[in-house]
Amino acid sequence: MRLSLDSLKKREIWEEKGYKLPQFDVQKVRENTLKEPVWIHFGAGNIFRAFLASLQQNLLNKGLSDKGIIACAPYDDEVIKKVYLPYENLSILVTLKEDGKIEKSVIASIVSALSVKENMDEIERIFISPSLQIASFTITEKGYALKNAKGEYFQDVLGDIENFPEKPKSVMGTIAYLCYKRYLAGELPIALVSMDNIAHNGTKLHEAVKFFAEKWMEKGKIEKGFIDYLCDSKTVSFPWSMIDKITPRPSEKVMDLLKADGLEDIEIYKTSKNTYVSCFVNAEPTEYLVIEDNFPNGRPPLEEVGVFFTDRETVEKAEKMKVCTCLNPLHTVLAIFGCLLNYSFIYEEMQDENLKILVEKIGYEEGLPTVIDPGIINPGDFIKEVIEKRLPNPFVPDTPQRIACDTSQKIPVRFGETLKAYVRLNKDLKSLTYIPLFFAGWLRYLMGIDDEGKEFIPSPDPMLTELQRHMKKISLGEKGPFTEILQPILSDEKIFGINLYDYGMASKVEQIFEKLVSGVGAVRRTLKEFTELEGNDQ
Repeated sequence: MRLSLDSLKKREIWEEKGYKLPQFDVQKVRENTLKEPVWIHFGAGNIFRAFLASLQQNLLNKGLSDKGIIACAPYDDEVIKKVYLPYENLSILVTLKEDGKIEKSVIASIVSALSVKENMDEIERIFISPSLQIASFTITEKGYALKNAKGEYFQDVLGDIENFPEKPKSVMGTIAYLCYKRYLAGELPIALVSMDNIAHNGTKLHEAVKFFAEKWMEKGKIEKGFIDYLCDSKTVSFPWSMIDKITPRPSEKVMDLLKADGLEDIEIYKTSKNTYVSCFVNAEPTEYLVIEDNFPNGRPPLEEVGVFFTDRETVEKAEKMKVCTCLNPLHTVLAIFGCLLNYSFIYEEMQDENLKILVEKIGYEEGLPTVIDPGIINPGDFIKEVIEKRLPNPFVPDTPQRIACDTSQKIPVRFGETLKAYVRLNKDLKSLTYIPLFFAGWLRYLMGIDDEGKEFIPSPDPMLTELQRHMKKISLGEKGPFTEILQPILSDEKIFGINLYDYGMASKVEQIFEKLVSGVGAVRRTLKEFTELEGNDQ
């Protein structure tokens, strides 16, 4: 068995091994899609294949669509070369259920996989097709950034401003360029749908694309009508969305299971940009996708396969519920303390009573009171499912190190929004205990020293060098106060959403940090102190 179109013709072999196969004519779908594309996606990583491609496959299986998705890699084209092209754009989705059962599906809804760097002409042709309805994105928080940690524009961004109409190099410059080509092709309508875990993700995308348009306009390089086109939701919309599905790195255990089925030529690769990929993806069964229903050129009937389409206000409530309280912050807490305590998997941490209590306190006690019920998903049920079923799922091999990536970019959304909600609701930020404990734990993590006193390499983060420049001034076992060293970090509104000193919160973080840095084993001692004391009245 090899993952290829030719091998899939021997359906009985695959089905005997328990694989669900496409229930449609793959070749015909590919022909239809390339002739009249409807959906192009930027960000060809694991969540795209595990969730979005699977959704479209379900539509195809039900006969509710006859077209697939075109995938684009905006900055890590090794993904295309290693796990798309060698397998004719097929992939295997392995769904890992909490009872240990698995489902295996061959995903064939991805019609073409393109490197933005190498296939821009083809992407441009697709983008100006009148039939195109959606350009969607899973490019992580940093994909929308125009400036570095110092507030300076990236060189690629400056180059795209100066060198237009040459083909751009930055991700957002590329999208703006493609939109301009679509405008010139007849002001064709389209929906640009960010599906990244960012508050108001559609607005973030709109602002980034409009930034380039305005700069090009200032230099007289584009027609004025382009900005009007971008700002009219009847021509170009930027719907908000909330996406939720835990999709870890490919697991070696899953790879071994597939090899035992007889699957050949299957490996796990780490790209030069630290992306772990394979021809298979493994994921939990739970998934949610809520999208603002604003599609000026129409859309596939994804509501038939479980997607919620609603208004912007409801999306915002659902997004804040998930991203700011009920899942993502808890994931980040486990990631940081998991690295400090040398855990290999998230599910193992949920067996640690101190860490389990910590996420319960942050979720139920400090976060949930700020959540507004979106109506379509019950927040109490959602967070209960996260804490009792999803995070402890031993068959989802997610790692603290993966979740810890880009933490500085996640904190303003995953915690900053809760802090701002406290301010807005006139709640005293000094009443918080467990969120400050996490902030102090993150500072301790930035030292790159675990609780046993051994050095480790923190996960990639665009601010890591700058942050560690401060934290390297502190040694394990050193006594405080550390205000002078920590002040540049704890006062940074870009990280926390607010200046922690302005609300009397920084001193609590500093005090807890002093405990965490007091010596070997101090992380565990501090966790016990905060999660085992009667009444937790510290």
